[in-house]
Amino acid sequence: MPLCLRDHYNNNDALIRTVDSQNLVDSLSKNHTEVALQNPSFQERTQLKHVVFGIGASSKLWHRRKEYIKIWWRPEEMRGFAWLDKPVDSDESLPEVKISSDTSEFPYSHIGGDRSALRISRIVSEIVRLELDDVRWIVLGDDDTVFVADNLVRVLSKYDHTKFYYIGSTTESHTQNLRFSYNMAYGGGGFAISYPLAKELEKMQDRCIERYPAMYGSDDRIHACMSELGVPLTKEVGFHQLDIYGNPMGLLSAHPIAPLVTLHHLDVMDPIFPNVDQSHALKRLKMPMRLDSAGLIQQSICYDKTRNWTISNSWGYTAHIYRGLIRAIDMEMPTRTFLDWYRVGDGSGLIFNTRPLGRNACERPSVYVLSNAVFNNATNKTASEYVVSKSETSCNWKMDHDPSSVYRVEVYKKPDPNLWDKPPRRNCCIVLPTQKEGTVAIDVHECKEGETIEI
Repeated sequence: MPLCLRDHYNNNDALIRTVDSQNLVDSLSKNHTEVALQNPSFQERTQLKHVVFGIGASSKLWHRRKEYIKIWWRPEEMRGFAWLDKPVDSDESLPEVKISSDTSEFPYSHIGGDRSALRISRIVSEIVRLELDDVRWIVLGDDDTVFVADNLVRVLSKYDHTKFYYIGSTTESHTQNLRFSYNMAYGGGGFAISYPLAKELEKMQDRCIERYPAMYGSDDRIHACMSELGVPLTKEVGFHQLDIYGNPMGLLSAHPIAPLVTLHHLDVMDPIFPNVDQSHALKRLKMPMRLDSAGLIQQSICYDKTRNWTISNSWGYTAHIYRGLIRAIDMEMPTRTFLDWYRVGDGSGLIFNTRPLGRNACERPSVYVLSNAVFNNATNKTASEYVVSKSETSCNWKMDHDPSSVYRVEVYKKPDPNLWDKPPRRNCCIVLPTQKEGTVAIDVHECKEGETIEI
């Protein structure tokens, strides 16, 4: 169904002081200019052109995995390489293919691992040896990692690229973090290394990885080398390893208040949208990504007190309507629609709090998924439409208003590309009046003074 928008002293002393003041101003101005030339905060803001991507890939999986890369790769704007073990067919819509250097002389003794970890760990050094111009960051990921490139740039822009930075995140699995490290950037979730640090790593990496033959993967080897360089992980929670199985909707619909940067393990978990394969599901996400990448999958919570409903919108992804008024502290907690990496369903194996879906059908929400999104130049707002995916019709609570009668949610929101330049705060939302049958309309906006998410 098409989406429609609605309007909705003495003279000598004074002279001396004036001259001294002018000299001071001139001196300060000169110093300020010198500082400006040295300090990146006065330089051009980090852009996509300053980033070089290094994608660890396999020739065996390339035919399928390259479809994930096509979803986010922008050939005219991005620089980077897919590093493989063997040659594959070239494609102008994809990064340039590079063949990794031979690593057969490096020791590898992990019984359950694969020697490809050695060549993938050396991608950073291989990129440095290319001696590319105007590089600020090297960003690593797997061939099944999807990047939200504009949000990646927003994150990296916060940091001084002339200093040593190692930026990424841990895994969602508590057991995996114990097994490897809570201080390691997990490679599938993607991570960034500032160029000066990458050059320092290149000087010692080959010697370093020789000291760790028993390690499993590429990311733990890089972490080991970072430890020897004395550089800690700077954590950014928008990088998602996604060590989970099943439906990721409960996790993504309650995304942390931080820009979404990456999604990984796309072959392992269910498609992010129902009734389509993962590739088509991710292509649907491109629509809101183009309109408002900063706001992508950011949750807002509001209440329809006349109907006693709680409404949650993960912008550009899903909407949920719950019977009853539920506290924000509970709504911002992911629901367990998924299992952790070791397939434990009670949430004990995760690094964050979760809540159950609810055994009673009345406690479970009606779920709506993104169908369409457009931008209205007249109102300077996006309008996104979410159609019913699952509605609990077996609820026997006696309520005057049942959300199972709603089959569409419309959301109106003004894009804010500078959202992450401000202190992090969840957007507010209000329920709008509408005459459309079976439709709930809400307005999502930056919270006004005195506006809260309270029952």
